[in-house]
Amino acid sequence: MATAIASASPLFLREPEIRRGMELMYFAQSTLARSTEEQLSALGLGRAHHRALYFIARHPDLTVSALLGLLGITKQSLGRVLNELVERNLVETRIGERDRRQRLLRLSEAGKQLESDLFECVRQVWAQAYASAGQNAVSGFWAVLEGITPDEVLKLLSV
Repeated sequence: MATAIASASPLFLREPEIRRGMELMYFAQSTLARSTEEQLSALGLGRAHHRALYFIARHPDLTVSALLGLLGITKQSLGRVLNELVERNLVETRIGERDRRQRLLRLSEAGKQLESDLFECVRQVWAQAYASAGQNAVSGFWAVLEGITPDEVLKLLSV
C-alpha cells in the first residue's frame, strides 16, 4: 500500500486519469481476491463461491433470480456454484412462501462461519485503506463506485 496518496489531477476526465483509475481498481480487486484465495482453495472453492456466500449472507432469503442479477453470471454457472454450496452444507434453500417456484437462499451455520472468516480477511485490507484515505476520500470513492454501478444493481442492494 502506498504511503503517499496522490491527489487527482484537475483534469480528471482525461484519458490518463481514467486509465489510472481503471488500473488501480483492477489491482485493488486482485489484492482483495488474493486475500481469500488460500482459504477458498483449501476448500476447493473459488471466487464465484465467495461472491455467492457474501450476497446470501447480506440478504438472507435472497431469491436465486436476485442472486443471478447481483452476480451477473449465467444460470448454468450459478447452478453449479449453488449446488456445490448446498452439497457442502454451506447454503440452505427453501421454497418461497408466496411463490412456490422461488428458491430462497440463506447460509447454514457452517456457511455463516466461512463467510465471516473470509470477510475478516478482506475487512483487514479495506480497513487499512479506509483509515489511510480518510472519511472524505471514502465517501468520494463510494460515490464513484455508485456512479459506475448500474441502477438495477443498486436497487437490488438497497443502497
